[in-house]
Amino acid sequence: MKDTVPHGTSDFVVVANRLPVDMETLDDGTTRWKRSPGGLVTALEPILHDRERGSWVGWPGVPDAKVEPIVSGGIDLYPVELSSDEVSRYYEGFSNATLWPLYHDVLVAPVFDRDWWHSYLDVNRHFAEETARTAAEGATVWVQDYQLQLVPRLLREMRPDLTIGFFLHIPFPPVELFMQLPWRKEFVEGLLGADLIGFHLPGGANNFLFLARRLLGLDTTTAGVGVRSALGRVTLDDRVVRVGAFPISVDSRQLVEQATDPAIVERAAEIRRELGNPRKILLGVDRLDYTKGIDLRLSALGELLDEGRLDPSDTVMVQLATPSRERVEHYMKMRSSIEEQVSHINGDHGQIGRPVVHYLYQPVDRSELIALFLAADVMLVTPMRDGMNLVAKEYVACRADLGGALVLSEFAGAAAELRGAYLVNPHDLDGVKNTIMAALDPEREQGRRRMSRLHRQVLDHDVHRWAQSFLGALSPVVD
Repeated sequence: MKDTVPHGTSDFVVVANRLPVDMETLDDGTTRWKRSPGGLVTALEPILHDRERGSWVGWPGVPDAKVEPIVSGGIDLYPVELSSDEVSRYYEGFSNATLWPLYHDVLVAPVFDRDWWHSYLDVNRHFAEETARTAAEGATVWVQDYQLQLVPRLLREMRPDLTIGFFLHIPFPPVELFMQLPWRKEFVEGLLGADLIGFHLPGGANNFLFLARRLLGLDTTTAGVGVRSALGRVTLDDRVVRVGAFPISVDSRQLVEQATDPAIVERAAEIRRELGNPRKILLGVDRLDYTKGIDLRLSALGELLDEGRLDPSDTVMVQLATPSRERVEHYMKMRSSIEEQVSHINGDHGQIGRPVVHYLYQPVDRSELIALFLAADVMLVTPMRDGMNLVAKEYVACRADLGGALVLSEFAGAAAELRGAYLVNPHDLDGVKNTIMAALDPEREQGRRRMSRLHRQVLDHDVHRWAQSFLGALSPVVD
């Protein structure tokens, strides 16, 4: 098979479900490209910019679109075309109604549909084929996330000359949950096509190693923390696959630079004025998803107001919800439910011209988001389950002034590193309420010490260190 696949010119290839840009169709029928929102793009763009011959393989975000390769932001982009049916079955179906709930503690029941599975396999083959055409001889390929877990094996069959890494950006589930998946062996075999498999936390790595032993009978060694000497190993007939933890992060220094820009600092002050100069501002920034705990924090806020523990005249909350999977019925219902909660709180506690909750169902640009981080006294990050949560790290990176406070769910991957945050169990509503109150009015020096500890952690462990750690472990494929 190797001899039949033409080689490209890219020495380093990122493979992800989506390109870092979206194709937009304008009213006049013309199209344009705009930068995609999301943590993956934010994390990987700096790495690709550091590469001379880097490229990105992904879907352009529009079904049935014939798109030629393009260059955007100095990165070569190679589109994978998907039909409307494939988007429905592979993406909305198997990826987001089977794998997403299964990997997030079955917060909703996963659907095991055989037609979706076959579409997932077919689309993963499309991605592998496009990558095989794009990669130069002996190139390094870095496959990203849960939508493409079969690509490593498919790609290795096509291009055994490549060095292949895989990184999972969402949690890897406990063994007893993963075992529900009817195609569980195919997924373990698919990931083992990589030379290095990365997870956020050691628990995910060790869950995978256990499955490799149990399902495939392979010899393994246990993973430790995410350093090269502590990587777990799976021994195959012809090679060894490394498995380990590599907590992803953000471009901290760039965020500090942006957050100290006088124009953004002034915008933060302007936001406070626009909100009526409240004593305290709470902030939530999330993709609209049932895993993020938006409803939980609104419930906590509502009860604190009802109980008189918060004064609606001097406290406001800003909740940004980025649109997500808008065609999926569960997400449509969730949006409606959250908007009802917002209306209820504002109806009970707001005043004319002064709502308690300012809710935006739309993306905002980076400078506006950073200004909101600077304006917020308390950042609420309360997911029921999250692989990492880069918003928490972005907020901390932006607070070089050592102001603000972070309320963080114990079940976000970031909690393993951000120990100085106000950690909460999102299933304990009273605990969340009490923690919000503590974060709103800490003793000043204690609050600064907390944020100093968090800020130092995020500066020392930025996205470049994450990439260097992963790619450094990927490089020595031969001991």
